[in-house]
Amino acid sequence: MQKINLKNKLNLFDDLWSPKIVGELNGQYVKLVKFQDEYVWHSHENEDELFLVIDGEMDLHFRDRTVKLNPGEFFIVPKKVEHKPAADEICSVLLFEPATTRNTGDVNHNYTIEPDDLERI
Repeated sequence: MQKINLKNKLNLFDDLWSPKIVGELNGQYVKLVKFQDEYVWHSHENEDELFLVIDGEMDLHFRDRTVKLNPGEFFIVPKKVEHKPAADEICSVLLFEPATTRNTGDVNHNYTIEPDDLERI
């Protein structure tokens, strides 16, 4: 058991759209990721996904609307809902999702990282 400082962990990397595992509980990963620009449209067949903004602002695009998230706000995207994260400036986000979650869900893309290939920091 150890205390995790999110700011310290975020200072360990600069790469974008590449989630890092910082914790694990009950089959769920706690991940940190930095966003900028637009991601790829995707959905997750079996997993809900929580986005919690730490620094910056992000938009979660859905086919029928866009939700803006500011620091301290989170949004849970239900499984099977197509979405596309985006941020005009670098945005730091905590993700909470099942360990089996593939970051690009049902889409193969340059951003795809298989769950077993995620880096732990």
